Amino acid sequence: MTRPSAPRLLVGIDTESDNQWDARSRAEPTFDNLYALPELHDLFRRHDVRPTYVVTYPVARDPRSIDVLRGLHENGTCEIGAHHHTWETPPFGPEDAARHAYACALPVERVDAQIGALTDAVEEAVGRRPVTYRSGRFGFAASHVACLERHGYLIDSSIAPLFQERHKGGPEFVDAPLTPYFLSYDDATAPGTSEILEVPLSAALSRRVPRVLARAYAHVPFPYTSKRILRKLGLAHVVWLRPSYSSLDEMRGLARRLADDGEPVLNVGFHSSEAIAGGSPYNRTADELRAFLHRLEQFLDFATTGLGAVPMTLAEFGREYAAGRSAQPDPGSPPCPA
Repeated sequence: MTRPSAPRLLVGIDTESDNQWDARSRAEPTFDNLYALPELHDLFRRHDVRPTYVVTYPVARDPRSIDVLRGLHENGTCEIGAHHHTWETPPFGPEDAARHAYACALPVERVDAQIGALTDAVEEAVGRRPVTYRSGRFGFAASHVACLERHGYLIDSSIAPLFQERHKGGPEFVDAPLTPYFLSYDDATAPGTSEILEVPLSAALSRRVPRVLARAYAHVPFPYTSKRILRKLGLAHVVWLRPSYSSLDEMRGLARRLADDGEPVLNVGFHSSEAIAGGSPYNRTADELRAFLHRLEQFLDFATTGLGAVPMTLAEFGREYAAGRSAQPDPGSPPCPA
């Protein structure tokens, strides 16, 4: 398909209860970051950015959070999607909460039932069935594609290139491309024939290297220690379009590289709980939060004015991308007569 002349700027926010990294917080969820969400949304509106809030089951059941989400959704400046946490989406048990389970580690029948419950909860909360999905902890698997189709989804954004946590029982997306693709039913990192468009998060090594070296980096032994050493030596590290992980210069550099390479999207991601002080392990103090919001705002300004990126929700991009796909002639069809 013909790529757009400017990349599309997408912002997908994992919208969940406070500090899901902490076992006690998972057991007794609070939603302070949801109640503060309008302040974050004002930042987006200053740059005409249209975020996609992918929300968890407990968020969709919390009355005050629902009021906030409905207010944002009804003003037409965002999309509400679904964010799947296996440990708090029914049916689940105490063992799921305790082990913080990846969806790819559960039987597909349970995943399907949970996606159904989540989808119904989000639809009840905001009055519209969600079409954009993200799996918590990147716990996506190809076996989930048919589940998403069955429940009416069109977009998945669960995959991050070079990400792999097999050593923890999680997924591996090392070979995933940055460019969106329609998912396969048997390999989450390869294009296929499903109707689900994968829009990967924007992540890449800090320098261009041959593919074989990028794969070697992703599979390095003792990954946490080894990657920390490689970063300290200035040799390589993964840069994300995520203002809690990456510096402003790193995000600008990655975005410019993707735009120069003709990639159609700049896909920014973070958690809603990162946008309040103390809501996550990342921005524990007011000063850290101010720095985070400054990086985010400066990056949005750079992407929209410096690169000319066009803000869209994930669903809006999906519809545009699918329309471009369907407009292409079938390579097996005879040419039209003159």
